[in-house]
Amino acid sequence: MIRAYKFLLRPTARQTVALGEMLQDHCSLYNAALQERRDAYRHASKITVRYGDQSAQLKEIRAFDPERQGRWSFSSQQATLRRLDKAFAAFFRRVKAGQTPGYPRFKGVGYFDTVTFPRDGDGCRWNSIPCDAQTRVRLQGVGHVRVHQHRPVQGRVKTISVKREGRRWYAVLACDQVPAEELPDTGRSAGIDLGVTHFLTTSSGEHIANPCFLQATADDLAAAQRHLATFPRRTRQRTKRHRAAARKVARLHAKIRRRRLDFHHKTARALIAENDVIAHERLNTAGMTKSPAPKPDPDNDGAFLANGAAAKARLNKSILDAGWGRFLGILANKAESAGRRVIPVDPRNTSITCPPSLGGCGHVDRNNRVTQATFQCTACGFAANADHAGAANILDRAGPVLCAAA
Repeated sequence: MIRAYKFLLRPTARQTVALGEMLQDHCSLYNAALQERRDAYRHASKITVRYGDQSAQLKEIRAFDPERQGRWSFSSQQATLRRLDKAFAAFFRRVKAGQTPGYPRFKGVGYFDTVTFPRDGDGCRWNSIPCDAQTRVRLQGVGHVRVHQHRPVQGRVKTISVKREGRRWYAVLACDQVPAEELPDTGRSAGIDLGVTHFLTTSSGEHIANPCFLQATADDLAAAQRHLATFPRRTRQRTKRHRAAARKVARLHAKIRRRRLDFHHKTARALIAENDVIAHERLNTAGMTKSPAPKPDPDNDGAFLANGAAAKARLNKSILDAGWGRFLGILANKAESAGRRVIPVDPRNTSITCPPSLGGCGHVDRNNRVTQATFQCTACGFAANADHAGAANILDRAGPVLCAAA
């Protein structure tokens, strides 16, 4: 299996400056390569510059500017050029598919936050000591940086990325040949119904509360954003007070993200430990959180009718705060490592079907869903919690898949 490990770096003050310079110089290389492609296409008879052409110029660039470009790893600079090449490949793919193209943009220093080393030992070496001594990663031009390794690394280290998040630095290791750690069979299966009132409900009737991390921090975040908005536009990014206000907003967002990710990992691990098979709805969160289309007023030109955008915005905010997509991805990864199985099923009518596995009749009717929390069948009178009934229907739909696999 292929797995990624993310560890916190603890650089010294001098190493922190060097890491910032490394990002800045790689950002300059990225922007210069993008400018070359733009100029070649616009002013040189639409000549297309590719990755191979720009990679061949790296030797001359490093010799011309040894203070900035010559001090960093050659392979990491090639990875930065490949990053630009992938951006152009994605742009042309979207053009051919008729989607919104999204031409590659120049990167500001604050938006270029990752440098990748394509191979362990080439400009970056992972030195892990298998005892309680310090663990370090060696970066060309920076030195040996301390790493807070909170768990052992398994498999073979393929690539190493250095990432900046706010004022923190992380090392991300991509490893292959990671052995699976299969858990013993439990003989149990579960269906899960994701929601915003409860984060999820299992087919056995267990509810896991939605922590609502964004809502819990909303007051502090709103105050920090109001303070940031008080700075005039002409002074933004120029004063120390403005930069401090921007960092405070970023810290709050990072805290929310870390708390949500920790909750997702712990919840997914508990489900994997207790069940051999887990079924869930195949959700399209991007479509579910899409803003409603405007409704023009046929009687008044330039006017629009009410389309429920305000209520939909609140629902979208709750869905995104729960982070269903990230949770399902974590659940699938943990299931693969533990030898479990995760089955996505068709979500249509799961909330309005009378669940046969709970003693229902299987009748499908929109009126079965009395309220957000109450389910009562209009045919047989079966009543239950709406989320519990939906989770049971999800598990029932996974049954034919399990029988076919067996």
